Amino acid sequence: MEGFLLVALAGALCGLVNSIAGGGSLILFPTLLLTGMSPLAANVTNSVTTWPGYLGGVGAFRDEIATRRHQLPWLLGATVTGSTIGCVLLLVTPEAAFDVVVPWLVLAATVMTAFQPVVRRRLRDRPTTDHRPPTRAIGAVFLATIYGGYFGAALGVIVLAALAVTLDDSIRNLNASKSVISLVDASVSVTVFGLFGPVEWAFVAVAAPTTLIGGYLGGRIARRLDEGVLRAMVVALGGLGSVALFVSAFT
Repeated sequence: MEGFLLVALAGALCGLVNSIAGGGSLILFPTLLLTGMSPLAANVTNSVTTWPGYLGGVGAFRDEIATRRHQLPWLLGATVTGSTIGCVLLLVTPEAAFDVVVPWLVLAATVMTAFQPVVRRRLRDRPTTDHRPPTRAIGAVFLATIYGGYFGAALGVIVLAALAVTLDDSIRNLNASKSVISLVDASVSVTVFGLFGPVEWAFVAVAAPTTLIGGYLGGRIARRLDEGVLRAMVVALGGLGSVALFVSAFT
């Protein structure tokens, strides 16, 4: 029972952090590991559990998403392809190999979360555009969503970074595009892992509703909470988690 309560709380915090700063899975994924799940089971369960939070993000940006309608079909096509490849790679990779890779993935996600303010500063005062996205943007989203399908932690941070370096647009519009891309990537993961992955559905049933609630609350309080403090906490947790995973994998 304590494990379920802990995961429910972690789900709420995950949704909250994803709405405000990104990187919420760096809270939920290690918590799932604490219940005794293998890294593979924790990864696929995390991917399925966080889907409602991405749905809430799309609702928050519905006006901006409407203005991106000329770009999104190209980016979402790359998303479906990349996410499917990532999911398949995860399922065909021997679990022992994933156990070795996952500390590096957590570390990479933590570093990306730490440097998110740099990406955001780079986006200020950029012009908006509605035309077909450049090939480099489609390719960057394709690569980012391969990562998202394989390992979903900090997906939103990585997608935003991919968009930031390839598109000239405002931070608000890029966040809107990121929210749709993240939802589609997560939807592919839910479908593939739900059918073929070792999802721990009992934990999904407990944490998915709290993730949705946390995402909603995060959207409401995003303008009041100090994002820098929250991000620092997520980075610290991610750093501790990666160290623990390195110790576990190589001892």
